Amino acid sequence: MKRTLTREQVLALAEHVEGAELNVHDIPKITNDYPEMTFADAYDIQWEIRRRKEARGNKTVGLKMGLTSWAKMAQMGVETPIYGFLSDYFSVPDGGVIDCSKLVHPKIEAEISVVTKAPLRGPGCHIGDVIAAVDYVIPTVEVIDSRYENFKFDLISVVADNASSTRYITGGQMANLEDVDLRTLGVVMEKNGEVVEVGAGAAVLGHPLSSVAMLANLLAERGEHIPAGTFIMTGGITAAVAVEPGDNVTVRYQGLGSVSARFV
Repeated sequence: MKRTLTREQVLALAEHVEGAELNVHDIPKITNDYPEMTFADAYDIQWEIRRRKEARGNKTVGLKMGLTSWAKMAQMGVETPIYGFLSDYFSVPDGGVIDCSKLVHPKIEAEISVVTKAPLRGPGCHIGDVIAAVDYVIPTVEVIDSRYENFKFDLISVVADNASSTRYITGGQMANLEDVDLRTLGVVMEKNGEVVEVGAGAAVLGHPLSSVAMLANLLAERGEHIPAGTFIMTGGITAAVAVEPGDNVTVRYQGLGSVSARFV
């Protein structure tokens, strides 16, 4: 994997980008100053941000996939989704409150998440491997929050910003894989009692478990894998919907109950 940044530049950019998250302010996209940056550079920054959080005592509690819609990939001119990590303080209980003063540009997406019972390793991981490794399914609402000014960014900058990760809400009902058809599973997103988005699991790479296989293969490029017991958000089923203080959100999942949160 081609790299253009020195170790010192990676450390400085990780501090800069994470600082925007922790101090709640926006920044220009980092490729403005480093136009030759590659995806390998961007993931170096993301993994350094992860290391910084863990060094401060935060636990990494899961992984997420982003840009998992074929249409969105074509729109962005890329051939593969991206991934990020989830830190312990990102987790919000079902029905919980999310403080918008700690976020820059919050938006929500409906997602299907899985928890693994066996490790998954690439390269060559495929959906059959994932089916054998999944313990259970749980509905999840992701709150994304790009730290870049005016939502002006490119994909390399997004990777370095931990794929816009900030909060997630799990709830509804857990289910065994054999009891749900993730491809046809429907979701309805409501904001303040009005339906704002609908979708089905097939919006995620044709099948949400294809997203998990792709994650294992992307991690293999860095010599990493998905351990057993990993919580994985497979990617947005719906378009991202902006939220602000005073909004109440409920996402209903076919056969899996609902997930709710309140923004203040």
